[in-house]
Amino acid sequence: MKDRILVTGGTGYIGSHTVVELQQAGYEVVIVDNLSNSSADVVDNIEAVSGIRPAFEKLDCLDFAGLDGVFAKYPGIKAIIHFAASKAVGESVQKPLLYYRNNIVSLINLLELMPKYHVQGIVFSSSCTVYGQPDKLPVTEEAPIKKAESPYGNTKQINEEIIRDTVASGAPISAILLRYFNPIGAHPSALLGELPNGVPQNLVPYIVQTAIGIREKLSIFGNDYHTPDGTCIRDYINVVDLAKAHVVAISRILEQKQKEKVEVFNIGTGHGLSVLQLVHAFEKATGVKLNYQMAPRRAGDIEQVWADPTLANQKLGWKAETSIEDTLLSAWKWQLRLREKGIQ
Repeated sequence: MKDRILVTGGTGYIGSHTVVELQQAGYEVVIVDNLSNSSADVVDNIEAVSGIRPAFEKLDCLDFAGLDGVFAKYPGIKAIIHFAASKAVGESVQKPLLYYRNNIVSLINLLELMPKYHVQGIVFSSSCTVYGQPDKLPVTEEAPIKKAESPYGNTKQINEEIIRDTVASGAPISAILLRYFNPIGAHPSALLGELPNGVPQNLVPYIVQTAIGIREKLSIFGNDYHTPDGTCIRDYINVVDLAKAHVVAISRILEQKQKEKVEVFNIGTGHGLSVLQLVHAFEKATGVKLNYQMAPRRAGDIEQVWADPTLANQKLGWKAETSIEDTLLSAWKWQLRLREKGIQ
């Protein structure tokens, strides 16, 4: 019998890639998603990639009774990967209560139900935003948590604390907190990728939409930072590599390999790339010239951050493997497929 894993937000960008990797690793997956930022046909695409159709329940994680019903309907769920959350930084500043309710109550509901259904552990989708602008680079898991720049970032910090407090209270669960850096790219099949609603908030979707002509030009916010070319530096990680980190984390929980009941890992490449370097890498990988312009700095942007992934490399046995060129090419192939389907 395959171990059954619940994936909240499993039709989203990172969630869908993770479901595929879980299935290919031999797990049975149940997806819960309210489709607020995704669509039901993602389940079809997951099946097309993996050859396996995951169970899917359209449900909001704020619905405690509904979640209770999912655990009852699918007995024996061993672990949870919790992606479901609102995630736009700018929107969180405008609608803080929406973010606090969605992101915090959904986690509390899961944590309350886990002991009832004997769920062993949870992998939580956290973020490098908890570090703010680090004092030292690359940033390790020991770096201090800084005051969040946005309600979105604050929900990640609060949720990490809620998990720690719950485990410390004696709840019979364990947790792994994965702090992602900047996920980009798409599945090499071009059947799964990032499809933002409206104008993209993230850099790579904006790049590919500009390259294909949906957007007139790409604005690079700030070229006067204290970096080699003046543009911000980030650690860009391939979404499939990121998905595989969750599979390793799940097996670590189920095989009870954790040294502590709550563990934290940075999930990044260990290399920083500037926005201009990323643009040039896209042009090189695809042969497409980008129309871009420099624009004033954007409020809230951190100057530079990249991971020290040593802990994940050594303890999890996970490593980012995909080159930046292959990652950007996968994003471009995904965008081309969207055009073929008439999706703009």
